[in-house]
Amino acid sequence: MNMLDDTQLASRLATVEVIARKAGALALNYFNSRDDLEIETKRTLTDMVSIADREVEELIRDEIARLFPGDAMLGEEYGLQEGTTGLTWVVDPIDGTAPFLNGLPAWCISIGLMDQSGPLLGAIFAPVLDEMFLGARGQGTTLNGKPVQVTSRFDLSSGLLGTGSNDRVPAARVGHLHGELAEAGVAWVRYGSGALMLAYVAAGRVVGFCEPRMSLWDCLAAYALIEAAGGRVGPIPSEARQGKGMGVLAATPQDFERLAALTRFDAADWEL
Repeated sequence: MNMLDDTQLASRLATVEVIARKAGALALNYFNSRDDLEIETKRTLTDMVSIADREVEELIRDEIARLFPGDAMLGEEYGLQEGTTGLTWVVDPIDGTAPFLNGLPAWCISIGLMDQSGPLLGAIFAPVLDEMFLGARGQGTTLNGKPVQVTSRFDLSSGLLGTGSNDRVPAARVGHLHGELAEAGVAWVRYGSGALMLAYVAAGRVVGFCEPRMSLWDCLAAYALIEAAGGRVGPIPSEARQGKGMGVLAATPQDFERLAALTRFDAADWEL
């Protein structure tokens, strides 16, 4: 049951679009002068962060705190701030920092809202591509204002599967997965931003997406888009709100179970 009625939900979605565009404009300014950015690493040399990530998240946090005081906030750069309303905003200021810093277009602003039932609304904005994905529970999903849905034309055998991976899982197990996908006749593609590839599931561009471990801020907004577009997503464990990595899975309703069986992200051999 929604904590917000349809009018409130639509109003919030419209407001989040404005915030996402402001954040995207700031990020795009940094993108256009990226050679001057000081780069730091997190876990590995490919897990990078810059002042752009931090300032974009600060902008989003400030806007949301001003407009929706009392809501909780979870962001990649500044963690969890508890709230009192039962609603939690989940933010990745720049998903795809490595493509961003290397001058590729595969990065986005991701802002989602969840309640006790799960993903509620999402906004994903890809500034270089000028694509805005918006969706909310029971209200459908749009791309630049036009309704979109998960694909009914392709399946895992005839379409494309988006994939991702990182250092949170054994490298050999990732290779094994790719071999299993190939043996099953599944063609896969990787684009640099997991959030953006998940948005592509909602828009019908890929049949599904899988990544063995992601953080909640990487996927929450897109999960809302996918469900609103008629797709199916994996469960969100309770500890994900505290930053623990989770297996991420999304697909058309017809292909979800097949993809879950191929990936088996809850198996012990995915753990380091």
